[in-house]
Amino acid sequence: MYKLIIKEGSARRGEITTVHGTVQTPAFMNVATCGAIKGAVSALDLKDLRCQVQLCNTYHLHMRPGDENVKKFGGLHKFTRWDGPILTDSGGFQVFSLAKLRNIKEEGVTFASHIDGHRIFMGPEESMRIQSNLGSTIAMAFDECIENPAEYGYTKRSIDRTYRWLCRCKTEMDRLNSLENTINPHQMLFGINQGSTYDDLRIEHMQRIRELDLDGYAIGGLAVGESAEEMYHTIETVEPFMPQDKPRYLMGVGTPVNILEAVYRGIDMFDCVMPTRNARHANVFTWSGRRNMLNEKYSLDESPLDEECDCPVCRNFTRGYIRHLFKSGEMLALRLCVMHNVYFYNTLLMRIREEIEKGTFENFYRYYREILDHRI
Repeated sequence: MYKLIIKEGSARRGEITTVHGTVQTPAFMNVATCGAIKGAVSALDLKDLRCQVQLCNTYHLHMRPGDENVKKFGGLHKFTRWDGPILTDSGGFQVFSLAKLRNIKEEGVTFASHIDGHRIFMGPEESMRIQSNLGSTIAMAFDECIENPAEYGYTKRSIDRTYRWLCRCKTEMDRLNSLENTINPHQMLFGINQGSTYDDLRIEHMQRIRELDLDGYAIGGLAVGESAEEMYHTIETVEPFMPQDKPRYLMGVGTPVNILEAVYRGIDMFDCVMPTRNARHANVFTWSGRRNMLNEKYSLDESPLDEECDCPVCRNFTRGYIRHLFKSGEMLALRLCVMHNVYFYNTLLMRIREEIEKGTFENFYRYYREILDHRI
């Protein structure tokens, strides 16, 4: 259940009540693809890093260790030891991005596993059953991730099929939630808006899926190669047609500035591999901009990664030491930078929530949009 607490312009401060706890929004969801944050960070670390939601990947967990095996462990919460909300994506993005050979039909998609090439079928019902076995808090509907740019006629046919798939997802989730052996009978379902960069198709699709009265709504098919301006335009186009009383999730986004811009346009939830992926390549986010820890100038630097940060890493380690760890090939370098970046992202969203509450988000947004993407 979503509660809108206060707005400043289009920016929304709210909270989502779930069976696994309450999420304060706007919120960043930390990507634990295979049940762990890449970079040797466990669920036990996440509480100290201000994490609220863990995002796990349906496709990868279906491949390994198998969703039925996860169910035998009691679901993702017991398997990973994360006790807060978990969102699982539908597997659709991986089906359309990783699988080299695929055949799309009304029933679903047949594709080749990226691991060993064996043929797999996934449709709306299969995606819902996998996510039910995983026992996540929020399940995402199975949709087609349309290539960008896409031809108009194909996009129209695709969103029509994605709508039909969404109806099937809803029916199957209702059935699964009613079963006695379901791990999480309170599993929530979010629908996904598609339509490439065509305004009329985006609006038409949003108008149709909102009538299904789902638990939340996502904007998909962005951050896949289009310009930032196109992405912001699509958000502005779709937002007026999204329900006010449901959470809004922008999938796969993004940089700190992308998040600022999307909150400014009315989005509540985000996920992205950027904080962890960048960290593993020695790039850290700070309140002064982005910093490359491989730079020679940090070799004797006794400062923390970010002098404005109070994360466990910045409280204890120096830039010089972390650069040494990278140069020496030590795994600890990855862990420390991942921890810092995850903390930074969650702190950014905490600061955004505070600014909206105070009615000062506009000033915060205009100040930091000029700084956070700056390369130091």
